[in-house]
Amino acid sequence: MGQSQPITRLPVLIVEDEPVLRIDAIDMVERAGFEAVEAMGVDDAIAILERRIDIRIVYMDLDMPRGVKGIEIAAAIRNRWPPIEIVLTAASFAAEDLDLPVRSEFYAKPIRHAEVIAAMRRMAGHVPG
Repeated sequence: MGQSQPITRLPVLIVEDEPVLRIDAIDMVERAGFEAVEAMGVDDAIAILERRIDIRIVYMDLDMPRGVKGIEIAAAIRNRWPPIEIVLTAASFAAEDLDLPVRSEFYAKPIRHAEVIAAMRRMAGHVPG
């Protein structure tokens, strides 16, 4: 029988309600060597964070449906789970218009994968490259 190998990939929680963009983010994160943990919305993300204490990076879209303010959710994540680093994206916001939570970074859509991965590696303590 095969031996089980320890999980060494850092999990990244991806919070994206748009399926095509979520799949793209999952692919980007996995190709960079992280473990992608998928959340289809805010409620799903909170439930995952409550049971997965190993998540230290959240990649989140600020453009949330039904009037949910993504920046408020990011601030709530920061307050409830202080060790978590946050990567925020949006098509309808500009960085200068946002009051970003501490230890978060913003990338306008369409995102540049290399920039986001470099940020995640920096957040994870990896050497970019």
